[in-house]
Amino acid sequence: MKRRGFYLIAAALFAVLGLASCSEEDDTVEEYPNWQAGNEAYFNNLTDSVMELLELDPARTDWRRIKSWSKSDSIEGGNGDYIIVHVLEEGDLASGSPLYTDTVSVHYLGRLLPSVSYPYGKVFDQSYNGNFYEEVARPVEMAIGNSSGNSLIDGFATALQQMRRGDRWMVYIPYQLGYGASGSGEIPGYSTLIFDLRLVDFWSPQVGED
Repeated sequence: MKRRGFYLIAAALFAVLGLASCSEEDDTVEEYPNWQAGNEAYFNNLTDSVMELLELDPARTDWRRIKSWSKSDSIEGGNGDYIIVHVLEEGDLASGSPLYTDTVSVHYLGRLLPSVSYPYGKVFDQSYNGNFYEEVARPVEMAIGNSSGNSLIDGFATALQQMRRGDRWMVYIPYQLGYGASGSGEIPGYSTLIFDLRLVDFWSPQVGED
């Protein structure tokens, strides 16, 4: 990671940690104090920093701000309509990108922002055990969308439809394009999601396949 990228993430992270430290102390440990405010501050600060980088050098491709595939291009929208991407590894530029109707083969690890018990952020899902080792990790297959509608959260589906085979991205998803205000399972509402995502392959389903 470039040094400028490291400071960018660190500055955004400081916002959520600073807000979290303001929670009142009592006998009950609150795992996610000031969670909504902290997550919104983190994502807004990260967005501002990335937009500043891109304004200074529009040709750079290591950081990207990508609008959700489900949002209209005719309206600018707000920060909650975009994902932020940090390109860690570039794959085959000639491979094209998956379509909404395609199936993908991926490695991924998803985590939350740091909280009281998880200084590096709670890992809520991953496709491999422990650390990633390409020689032993087996990618998982998933449909981006199907006949019943989108099968993935908007932010994840948006990233996949922009990636190429061999890409590795760190994807930052605002709660509006994740699990919203209600959350899901062990993911609390208003959570910014951070995915370490690697696209291995993609293909179109056979006729008659959902």
